[in-house]
Amino acid sequence: MDDKFSFGVKNKLLQNLKDADCNPDLITKFLQFEEIGSISGQLKLLFRHRKVLLDKLHLNQKQIDCLDYLIFSLEHNTKL
Repeated sequence: MDDKFSFGVKNKLLQNLKDADCNPDLITKFLQFEEIGSISGQLKLLFRHRKVLLDKLHLNQKQIDCLDYLIFSLEHNTKL
């Protein structure tokens, strides 16, 4: 990272990437884009990762909906 970033700022950035479930490869690529000043490269990585997380969220929502249906059916003694 450039000198414009303090140690604390870099640590916060790294922690944020880890908290967002970014894998080490993505983090390395993100930092490489930082070194060359490519914000567009960083954004592309983040948007791609965001889509992956959103796809997982939608899948989990479908699974929850299936469970809710099953729970409702059992609670109301209805046939599936």
